[in-house]
Amino acid sequence: MDEVLSKIWEGLEQAFLMAYEVWWALVLGFAISAIVQAWVPRHRIESALAGEGPGAVARATGLGAASSSCSYAAIAIAKSLFQKGASSSSALAFQFASTNLVWELGLVLWVLIGWQFTLGEYVGGIVMIVLMAATLRLIVSPRLEASARHHAEEADAGHQHHAAGVEEGAGWRRRLTAADAWSDVAHNFRGDWRMLWKEITVGFLLAGFIGLLGDDFFNGLFLKDAPPLVVTIENVIVGPLIAVLSFVCSVGNVPLAAVLWSGGISFAGVMAFIFADLIVLPIVAAYRKYYGWPFAWRISVLMFATMVVAALVVDGLFSGLGLIPSGARPTRNDIFGAVELDYKLFLNAFALVVFVLLFWLTARRGATDPVCGMKVDRARAVRKDVAGQAYYFCSEHCLHAFELER
Repeated sequence: MDEVLSKIWEGLEQAFLMAYEVWWALVLGFAISAIVQAWVPRHRIESALAGEGPGAVARATGLGAASSSCSYAAIAIAKSLFQKGASSSSALAFQFASTNLVWELGLVLWVLIGWQFTLGEYVGGIVMIVLMAATLRLIVSPRLEASARHHAEEADAGHQHHAAGVEEGAGWRRRLTAADAWSDVAHNFRGDWRMLWKEITVGFLLAGFIGLLGDDFFNGLFLKDAPPLVVTIENVIVGPLIAVLSFVCSVGNVPLAAVLWSGGISFAGVMAFIFADLIVLPIVAAYRKYYGWPFAWRISVLMFATMVVAALVVDGLFSGLGLIPSGARPTRNDIFGAVELDYKLFLNAFALVVFVLLFWLTARRGATDPVCGMKVDRARAVRKDVAGQAYYFCSEHCLHAFELER
């Protein structure tokens, strides 16, 4: 029993140490994402993605890269954009960019396993978008796309995160100095953490406990004594399958990717594993609900294929340029780190101050939506007065649900 408790404690300790390694990067990435979400009006995004063609796909890519990395939020926003006239290629480009080209993901990758993986993530994200846009029409006909759009319009949208946003036309001086503008940032920051904290926590816990497994476990999972091409192909197929079965997506994938890299998976396998956050089983189920099964399984297969091919392309390109990390793999101690008096301690302390200040701002200016529990800015929320008491809601959907319950 003592040995079991010791292992549990060791796994929890490793999970904490890995979280400590990247805390400052997470806070910085989420803060940058919250600023963009708060200060870029949503209607401008929707109008930019209307229509088809390379221009719409390019705009979707840029806007997705500037948004949150939450996979569930990405597919919900993409569905909303698809309902409002965006093509399926633009909606999928937004999803790919929103989960592969964002700040926080790149920062955490850089901190945990190196800048080469960050660069590979960004290059691979663009490759996936190009491949998807070039091949989508081969498996999704205009008729099927129209049917999927109709299904999305009829689907029960449920609750979606509606980002706060500063008023149209406000200048940068106004944004940088006004309390309500920073309140918008704080509420987006809090909203993203509320959506992602479970994924991030599960990701660190999985990494902490999987890190207890010896190298023999990973040596049996990935091919070793085979030609390099065979090893690479096997790894880029096994990597996404691990991601699908782990149910962890978005930033939560990165800690587990670091453990897999330490355990012997190839560079291409790590890339394919990280790319696969949009095809985990709960998200595939959401595609079926949003668009209907014929469209859902086609885009899921297409995304899996583009992830595998993109990982192979990045691996080949980086091999030719000599960018794939060589030499000894990082040890478990290298990955999980330690709490020491160094620059990371000061960065993490500063990040904690930023985190607390932004959450304090939401508490000072905010109210809790009684339906979904989201913290909303009272000045911008949907308000309903009942018997002399004011209630605040994140959206008309929650207000309607509240009215039905009374």
